[in-house]
Amino acid sequence: MNPVYDFTGQVAFVTGAASGMGLATARAFAESGAAVTVTDVDAAALDTVAKELTAAGHRVLALRCDVADEQQVAAAVDRTVETFGRLDLAYNNAGIQIPPSDAADEPAERFDRVNAVNLRGIWACMKHELRHMRAQGSGAIVNCSSLGGLVGIPGRASYHASKHGVIGLTGSAALEYAPRGIRINAICPGTIDTLMVSDMIAKGELDRAEAEANQPIGRLGTAEEIAQAVLWLCSPGAGFVVGVALPVDGGYVAR
Repeated sequence: MNPVYDFTGQVAFVTGAASGMGLATARAFAESGAAVTVTDVDAAALDTVAKELTAAGHRVLALRCDVADEQQVAAAVDRTVETFGRLDLAYNNAGIQIPPSDAADEPAERFDRVNAVNLRGIWACMKHELRHMRAQGSGAIVNCSSLGGLVGIPGRASYHASKHGVIGLTGSAALEYAPRGIRINAICPGTIDTLMVSDMIAKGELDRAEAEANQPIGRLGTAEEIAQAVLWLCSPGAGFVVGVALPVDGGYVAR
C-alpha cells in the first residue's frame, strides 16, 4: 500500500512524461492534487497522456519539449508558471539509452548525444526551474540519474558518464540552494520495466533473466515504484533530505 501525499495547490513539472517513469510520476502528482505540466519529444503520446489526465479531472498542461534544446526548456518552464502561477515540484526524468560499445570504438557523436539529453538536459531543466523557485523561496527538484550513476558496467562508459554527471550536478546545486528553501535530490533507478528496457531486450542489448538475477530482489522494478520514491523526495516527509543520490534498484548497489 502506497503512502498518500497531498500536493493540493502545488504545481509539478515532469519531463519525459509520455511513458514509463515520467508518466507514472505525472499521474501520481496529479492524483495527489498537483497541477502538472507534462513534457516529452513524442507529441502524439503526450496528447494521449494529456487527454487521460484531463478526463480524470486533473489540471494538466502538455508541451512538446526536447530537453537538449535549452530554449525549448526555458519556454516550457515559463509557460508552466504563466499557466498555473507558480512552480513547486519538478522531476527531471527525460533521458535516452545508447547501444553498448567498446570504449575505444564509440563515435564522438554518440557520446555528445547521450550527454546532451541525459546531462545537459537536466542542467537546463534545473537551471530554469530554479529561476522561478528562487523567486518563491521554495521548491523541490528530483533529477533522474541511474544505478549507472553509481557503478560502472563494461560497454556503457558514455551512458554512465552522463548519469554520474547528474549526481555531481545535483549535489553541487543542492548545497547552493538548500539555504534558499529549495531541496534538490537525485534518484537512481535500477532496471525498470519500461518501454526503454523492453526495447533494449528486443534488440538483444539486455537479457531480462540476467537483469532480474542481478537485482537481489529478483525482479525488475516498476515505474510506479519510481514514482513513489520521487513523490516522497518532494514531500514534507523528506524535508531534511538534501543532495542525496537515492538508489531504487532492488538492492543492486548494496551487493
